[in-house]
Amino acid sequence: MSIEVKVPVLPESVSDATIATWHKKPGDTVKRDENLVDLETDKVVLEVPAPADGVLKEIRHEAGDTVNSEDVIAILEEGAAAATGGAGKIEEKPAQSDSQKREAKKAEEDVRPAMSKEAEAKAKAAEKGSAVADELSPAGRRVATEEKIDPSQVAGTGRGGRVTKEDLVNYSKGGKPAAAPAPTARAATPGARPEERVPMTRMRARIAERLMQSKNSIAMLTSFNEVNLSKVVAMRKQMGEQFEKTHGIKLGFMSFFVKAACEALKRHPVVNASVDGNDIIYHGYQDISIAVSTDRGLVTPVLRDAQDMGFADIEKAIANFAKKAREGGLTLDDLQGGTFTITNGGTFGSLFSTPIVNPPQSGILGMHTIKERAVVENGQVVAAPMMYIAISYDHRIVDGKDAVLFLVDIKNQLENPHRMLLGL
Repeated sequence: MSIEVKVPVLPESVSDATIATWHKKPGDTVKRDENLVDLETDKVVLEVPAPADGVLKEIRHEAGDTVNSEDVIAILEEGAAAATGGAGKIEEKPAQSDSQKREAKKAEEDVRPAMSKEAEAKAKAAEKGSAVADELSPAGRRVATEEKIDPSQVAGTGRGGRVTKEDLVNYSKGGKPAAAPAPTARAATPGARPEERVPMTRMRARIAERLMQSKNSIAMLTSFNEVNLSKVVAMRKQMGEQFEKTHGIKLGFMSFFVKAACEALKRHPVVNASVDGNDIIYHGYQDISIAVSTDRGLVTPVLRDAQDMGFADIEKAIANFAKKAREGGLTLDDLQGGTFTITNGGTFGSLFSTPIVNPPQSGILGMHTIKERAVVENGQVVAAPMMYIAISYDHRIVDGKDAVLFLVDIKNQLENPHRMLLGL
């Protein structure tokens, strides 16, 4: 029986998708729930699984085609695998006698010393490819296996030159080795001025569009403050080990900031609001978007009803988002909505920045790196772990007073973390 393979129903915020790469070709045997094709949207890469066991009979949309919800992209012949005469069955070899085994071993030993330089080079390349493959994410390893790609032949664009899933997908589309990274200045040919033009991915193009929308459509302003994290550091040092044993997750800094933001948003609801035409929508809940950097770009998965989450719940949810982001497993539901955003440039060493508001939200909190600086406490100069914090906001609905008081509220809670535990 023939089954139509369709594009999943896309959310209203996603108009269409692009066929990124097929992992199967017509005639291939497939198993139920095995990934057939990757669809790239503005926000995530979606996997389309096989609806049943069978054989992929026909592909109706090739890589690069734009498709919409419910479009038929392939035809699957259900149960056809059995009719192929047991395709894929491993042929069992007859057992060898002792004399045959000895002859085979002797022949192998005779051939081994004569291994050609070319064979040695291939063996070394295979070892290198294996080492590179070990650094791939699960999604990347799957693409490499299904497309029969040697990762060592692909130029990596990820952090530290690592090969990403996107690198492998682009390599499979081109059908030839990716261009090697530009040589260093020391090894460069005198006078050489290498350049490379590559198209933006849909996700990168969407990020660019959203940033320009934020810049051009809202009156954005940023206020700054600094916070002494001595008590937070002391609390993590004192209770961190017990926290991890009890909850199975480390106590990080982000949970303190999320809890502080939720409490401050309750007291300053306009910072948690959004603009819709000439209306202001006040949200009676705090859905906190957490900025997460990936090889494909910045994404903002949402902690829903963060006001009801405990420290352990927050840390586990953020760790899960980070894992899914690395493996390309974030879903559209993970990224939809959000009433306020927190971004932490401190993980990369940023000391000071002006974060950009994520429309239609009206505010974003920027965290930065922690540095020991000289501060005055009780008339004495002491060294303390200090962080600059920033609030960028939509000045159309958030007045400067509200933004500044919100940031001071955050500062006061973090400098007195017991207040968060007592709900003060």
